[in-house]
Amino acid sequence: MSTMNPFKIKPEKIESSFRDWKQLYSKAYDKYATDPYTKVRIILANGTEFEANAFGHNFARHCVNNDVRRELALVRRVEQQQQKAIASLKPIDENLLEHTIAYEQLAVDLTAIMAQNETDAYVKAALDFALLEDFDHLYRFSDLLEMEQGEVGEKLVGGYTEIMPGRPTVAEHRYPYDDVKRGISNSIASPITKLNTAIITAAEQQTMNYYMNIANFHSTDLGRKLFTEIAMIEEQHVTQYESLMDSSSTWLECWLMHEYTECYVYFSLYEDETDDRIKALWERHLLDEIAHLHKASELLQTYEKKEWQQVIPDGKFPQPLSFNSNIENNKAYIRDILKNTVNNTAMLEEYADSREIPRTYEFFKYNESVNGSVSSVASHKVINDYIAECGEDYRFEDEPHPVPELRDRKKDNTKIGR
Repeated sequence: MSTMNPFKIKPEKIESSFRDWKQLYSKAYDKYATDPYTKVRIILANGTEFEANAFGHNFARHCVNNDVRRELALVRRVEQQQQKAIASLKPIDENLLEHTIAYEQLAVDLTAIMAQNETDAYVKAALDFALLEDFDHLYRFSDLLEMEQGEVGEKLVGGYTEIMPGRPTVAEHRYPYDDVKRGISNSIASPITKLNTAIITAAEQQTMNYYMNIANFHSTDLGRKLFTEIAMIEEQHVTQYESLMDSSSTWLECWLMHEYTECYVYFSLYEDETDDRIKALWERHLLDEIAHLHKASELLQTYEKKEWQQVIPDGKFPQPLSFNSNIENNKAYIRDILKNTVNNTAMLEEYADSREIPRTYEFFKYNESVNGSVSSVASHKVINDYIAECGEDYRFEDEPHPVPELRDRKKDNTKIGR
């Protein structure tokens, strides 16, 4: 199947999704043999479940109807079980930095895929903007990994994603006002735009939460500092992406959209997955989410007298997300965005070339106050230390960098974008 309408599928009973402890603890993948994109899909699914649970709890905290709160608790219990089954797929012997490379590969390639299929120019601009920042994070973490553990990022990403500088992380620290964007209108936005904004918000939120929680578990001071710095950028990305979403929707409309998004994610993962064992898990979770979707639709009709078509006019999915079919497209696309927008920064709801912004603008004052002399900034120090030790930075490039100023492998550029 290449597409489907989950509203047209007869749902199972939600209670039939309850699992025992054995089912909740999945057999972990082999970190050496598993395809990098299977790891990426697992992280995306995990982030989707984190978002589902966070939303369900927040809805319950703003709801006075205990009948609705009981339905939320029922669905949330299954979402929690799904998350446990997904999280246990990560093997014990995959360390923090190895896992982090998969996180950043997901951020890079998912964002590039979405930007290429996005129909709203404003949302596409937001995706393109953050894409270059996550791309740079992959480079910084990869240099740290090779320097501290002797492991090359190229092997972990399977050659699917290039590893080289993006918009330098030191240039990404912006005044908070500049990360807030204009929201879409669900009444006129295309289905893919609504799905893209929901999925990327959940994915970036998952990355933010991961870095917030594991920064102090890393074994070196430099690594702890790098996680801390990049966690601050992930906060900025979540602020940007969540501001794109339609905040005028009711809680029940939001719930319906959350469940529809989860159905689409699991459908996409199922269609794209190459590991049969994990593919079966995506199919099981898709069936779970179809039941949740029908429950949200039922409650929307009961309490707001609205049909699901008033929120999602055509329930038929757009083309599913695919990592496997976009490898070369992503590489070329990222290179093009790097070449043309690497110097961009944000100005309130818009984006502008940092070289054309008055030096009195708040971005420069904030960036300089956070970074100081730059020499001690973790994202810069990682590269400087690597160059001092090895003579040049670590990269995985198919061809020379598209930005001439970023081709020098013996010097970390801290001027671009700031």
